[in-house]
Amino acid sequence: MSPPQAPRSSPLAPDGVVTVAVLDAVRGLGAEPYRRLAGGDPSPFLRYEWLDALEQTGCAVPDLGWLPAHLVLRRGDCVLGFAPAYLKGNSDGEFVFDHGWARFAEDRLRIDYYPKLLLAVPFTPATSERLLVAPGEDPELLRAALARALPPLTESLGASGAHVLFTTVEDQRALAGAGLIERHGVQLHWRNEGYRTFDEFLARFSSKRRVQLKRELAEAERTTRLERLDGAAVLREGLAGVVFELYLATVEKFPWGRQYLTRRFFEVVCQTMPESVLVVLARDRASERPIAMAFSLVGGGGLYGRYWGAREERPFLHFVVCYYEGVRHAIERGLRVFEPGAGGEHKGPRGFEATVTRSAHHLRDRRLAAAVADFCQRERAAVTEHVARAASPFAHPPAGSSGAGGA
Repeated sequence: MSPPQAPRSSPLAPDGVVTVAVLDAVRGLGAEPYRRLAGGDPSPFLRYEWLDALEQTGCAVPDLGWLPAHLVLRRGDCVLGFAPAYLKGNSDGEFVFDHGWARFAEDRLRIDYYPKLLLAVPFTPATSERLLVAPGEDPELLRAALARALPPLTESLGASGAHVLFTTVEDQRALAGAGLIERHGVQLHWRNEGYRTFDEFLARFSSKRRVQLKRELAEAERTTRLERLDGAAVLREGLAGVVFELYLATVEKFPWGRQYLTRRFFEVVCQTMPESVLVVLARDRASERPIAMAFSLVGGGGLYGRYWGAREERPFLHFVVCYYEGVRHAIERGLRVFEPGAGGEHKGPRGFEATVTRSAHHLRDRRLAAAVADFCQRERAAVTEHVARAASPFAHPPAGSSGAGGA
């Protein structure tokens, strides 16, 4: 992909005091300036180490449709804000699907849909800040400045539009103020209701459902032994290659699978952000051979499931490795939320609840913008109805609750 050259700096105010620059690598900002913006306990996907590893290990690179075009807000030499951004030559690895929009633009309107400007973390359907702002500054003002920069930037970059994925409510407010179209989706998330133990969590289910969950746990644990490892333990035990091979085995199993990550990527993040890595590894009890794993990230008060890999299928093993062990870990660490990723209706009966996700979109072509706005309005109504109708997985309120919200 060879999009037009981005302007190095564009004024956001008549006096030019506040400007936005476009960087072709997160290293162009530098680790320490970035960390001051991200704060002490950011989402793991917003850590400098994560974004840098994606670029340096061949994952988020132009040849695969990801040209880094990070936005930096400055006042003179002072960095005020940052947004991870990429010029995209396709819609792979995004999880907010706009392939229909691309076909409509190209087939019906006869305009190019690519390149487009994407503000997101590659391959990561997890909600977190997209408009990072400096501590001690007015956050609403700076978010608004970054949001207002998007329409002129898309024009100067030759992009069809700007798309901001998996936004927070605060970012969404700024983006809506800049005229971007709001889109809603649904994921299934687990929320910590102050559980002290895993048994307290299980106690919220009906007796019949609780028996079934315990049966799933027992069946998987009968033939496998589970262990939880941070990044340092993965490297110390020489398991980075095993994690990658298990990830690759599942990617290659399905026709829609895509290998987005390299072996080197897993090695680098285990080395540079070991405390944020959680690998749940399942070993065969008889041979001690690793047969399955879940690769997750911890940070910002949350747990985020990303990759499941298995050499062989065993009854209920996926549920135990990817969900139940994650819930155990979240309870033990006092984490507020567990986002296990996109899709998977089977998560619902296991304690995960329908949750609205948000994105924001600017399209330069007025005809395309009107069609997308109409679609998103209807989609938002459908999402609202779906979430309202979604049955609670629980039969009982949390321990100590007055009963509000119980099914």
